[in-house]
Amino acid sequence: MRIAINTRFLLPGRLEGIGWYTWEVVRRLVENHPDDEFLFLFDRPFAPEFIPPGRVTAHQVFPPARHPLLWWWWFEMSLPRVLKAWGAEVFFSPDGYGSLRSGVPTVLVTHDLAFNHFPAQVPPLVRHYYQYFTPRYLERAQRVLTVSEYVRGDILQTYPVIPPTKITVAPNGVREGFVPLAAAEQTAIRQQYAGGDPYFFYVGAMHPRKNVERLIAAFDLFRRRTGANVRLLLGGRLAWQTGSLREAYENAEYREAITFLGYLPESELPKVLGSALALTYVSMEEGFGVPVLEALHTETPVITSNRSSLPEVAGEAALLVDPTDPEAIAAALQQLWEQPGLREELVVKGRQQRERFHWAATAEIVYAQLRLAAF
Repeated sequence: MRIAINTRFLLPGRLEGIGWYTWEVVRRLVENHPDDEFLFLFDRPFAPEFIPPGRVTAHQVFPPARHPLLWWWWFEMSLPRVLKAWGAEVFFSPDGYGSLRSGVPTVLVTHDLAFNHFPAQVPPLVRHYYQYFTPRYLERAQRVLTVSEYVRGDILQTYPVIPPTKITVAPNGVREGFVPLAAAEQTAIRQQYAGGDPYFFYVGAMHPRKNVERLIAAFDLFRRRTGANVRLLLGGRLAWQTGSLREAYENAEYREAITFLGYLPESELPKVLGSALALTYVSMEEGFGVPVLEALHTETPVITSNRSSLPEVAGEAALLVDPTDPEAIAAALQQLWEQPGLREELVVKGRQQRERFHWAATAEIVYAQLRLAAF
């Protein structure tokens, strides 16, 4: 097959959820199917590190698509010409965008429909773009992949015109490096990042949907009730609409015990996660929730939300809480602090739960859908 792939999110030093999904899948497609030809399509100068050995051609397509008007130009004007000129037999788009003007069979990955559930948290022009184009992309695609059963169900409920047989789940896996740490290394990491104190850890974008404000409120309750010398470390970039988060931090009684780490390098994130008392990931809405799976691999206990895809990913290997209730979050923090046996129980369950998700299996699901779309 001649497989064209949207690789816009392969950004050196800036890989996040969709970028990691793209890279972990496409490098396996190239490695596992050496008889096929691949065209990687970037919207800006690309890094050689993202061109795996094999029959891969990389092409920069104008314009840099980081604005709704430029998305339209890239996908509806530039992309169809490139796909036709190269003779693509199928187009794989792992970031949820498609092309309505191209006749090339398309396999689309939809990671979530958060813009429908939290419209006020999306910039207006971006929201309108998603609301208009997403259902059309889904109808246009020959095959649709989602990262969880939750997202699959959400699509079918939101857009009943989409046939259930068209949608297949191809979940996330975990990249290399997320492994349990020895006790001595955990001690060193705690010393480096928390002055030697134990800590709870959150990682992800700082955005209202991620619910960090309520996590901070719950941490205050936990400290007030237990008097424990425990810190809260927050890892991730500040996204838009962070005013409420800044206010929550400024008003926190124990803000001196809260540290914003910013974007953690790839080499450091597994260490900081693997040395935490628990991952505290109480997001309001997730298509998958990769940090939960990463925590299971580092054998870190997990506190997460009881909604969207998170119970599906965590299984019985986490404490599930109502993310709208700081009291419930605080109670879970207190449970894990006061009950070492519970922490160990969750770790044991996590060893089983994590075996359900592997990139190798995901890549083969993707390839099977590419063949179905192409032929």
